[in-house]
Amino acid sequence: MSQHHRSTALRPPETAVAALPNDAVVDRETHENAPAVVIRADRVQAVLSTLRSAAEFDHCSCVTAQEYKDRFETTYHLTSYDDRTRELSVVVPTAKDDPVSESATPVYRTAEWHEREAYDLVGIEYECHPDLRRILLPETWQGHPLSLEYDQTRPQLVTLTEHANPLQDDHREGADTMHINIGPHHPSTHGVLHLDVALDGETIVDVEPDIGYIHRCEEQMCQQGTYRHQIMPYPDRWDWGGAGLLNEWAYARVIEDLAGIEVPEYAQVVRTMSAELSRILSHLLFTAMYALDVSGEFNAMFMYGFRDRELVQDLLEDLTGQRMMFNFFRVGGVAWDLPEPREEFLEDVRAFTNELPRKLAEYHDLLTSNEVFQVRCVDTGELPPAVAKQYGATGPVARASGIDYDLRRDDPYGYYDRLEWNVITRDGCDNFARVLVRLQEIEESAAIVEQCVDLLSDWPAADRTCQANVPRTLKPSGECYRAVEGAKGELGIYIRADGTETPARFKIRGPSFSNLSALPAMAEGEYVADLVATLGSLDTIMGEVDR
Repeated sequence: MSQHHRSTALRPPETAVAALPNDAVVDRETHENAPAVVIRADRVQAVLSTLRSAAEFDHCSCVTAQEYKDRFETTYHLTSYDDRTRELSVVVPTAKDDPVSESATPVYRTAEWHEREAYDLVGIEYECHPDLRRILLPETWQGHPLSLEYDQTRPQLVTLTEHANPLQDDHREGADTMHINIGPHHPSTHGVLHLDVALDGETIVDVEPDIGYIHRCEEQMCQQGTYRHQIMPYPDRWDWGGAGLLNEWAYARVIEDLAGIEVPEYAQVVRTMSAELSRILSHLLFTAMYALDVSGEFNAMFMYGFRDRELVQDLLEDLTGQRMMFNFFRVGGVAWDLPEPREEFLEDVRAFTNELPRKLAEYHDLLTSNEVFQVRCVDTGELPPAVAKQYGATGPVARASGIDYDLRRDDPYGYYDRLEWNVITRDGCDNFARVLVRLQEIEESAAIVEQCVDLLSDWPAADRTCQANVPRTLKPSGECYRAVEGAKGELGIYIRADGTETPARFKIRGPSFSNLSALPAMAEGEYVADLVATLGSLDTIMGEVDR
């Protein structure tokens, strides 16, 4: 496996915390996987700026808001793109009767959307926030659904307001601005996404993603489910592109850490193989749909992509019993062993991976070698690495901007650290680079699958343990944020367990949420014709954005 070149100058989290101003630090805590520092609500920017500049915590991976009986609380989950094992939770409590905290947006741009979500669903207000308003629910919504006193029986009257041109009061000399709506019901938005776009001629001067059209209260539903059986089916529904097994692993990882469950080695290999098949399924959908986005026709690349997706779906259906909503992972392992006859299933997997290099070469001939495709994608949708980090971009979006960051290697789990594979990065920072990264990642996923097949073929029958011995009822205690390398990037889950059968707080960090927030930085100043290509290159799944 490729080695990660880490900076040797990075200080451990405890050292970084010790350097913080004494008047800002209120208390210290220990979460399951990271130290935590509790700070004053009016010193957020000072503390985070120090941690970012002096301690190189340059990645705000997630922001969790929650309400206790005596206070509100915001937790900023910080880490480093250069060393994922350095994690720190910055906890900001606020008074129950006045939940106001300083905004982290000036320090981490990705906090803008995360704090809007915290305000929308929990009710915490953030001073100095550039645009504090609801993000998932309509502006007229009454109350905050994840607050303790929210009245679920209260009727809601949502008024229909005209879409206002964000530049209607802009009277720049010579400006010829026009306001257009893209979506929310349009195939090229990859789901119910509305883009509020202002043009000066054909140049984009302002674009605002308007999300929340399919907000389904996934976090609230998970908070009502029991750890052992009722939560695991939900993660599949965050991503209908085929990456459901990766999502299941995110939940499995965090609850197994909280409950102290060791997954059998054999089950880890099965998980790794199935997860990479799931990643291939997602990347093939991206390739097929992106060809449709850019070429604008029902072309051969679209058909070939779906042809090959069917082969992967057949394999996963044989393994899991489902073609999309797999529900195959279990707390402590997987649901069952490989299908019988076992050798025949493994040969089917080998047959698929053996044919893949020829098919990928065909993809490159049809797509990446096509001059029209290159003209549409090269040097459009540019996302420099510094900007990508500010927005918390991860996955292929970040790696196509030259950011060498992959949780499978940088925060090892499963069987990845015992296999040979490479993290794919490109320095093009444009739409074309993001296509190349995903196509090369399909090759690497196939290499991982092949190694898993070899291991599973030779695994002694007596040692094929699919699940750990998990108690019938799980009642863990503690706080933990864990993430996996999903198909779109860092898919993280925070759980606060209070010793009961259900989570006191269940927070989902969808990679598409942060990636999509970078769209204005990528699209502004470009032509409107490039907007769909840029949006498509993010491989956004709205079920994961809205949750």
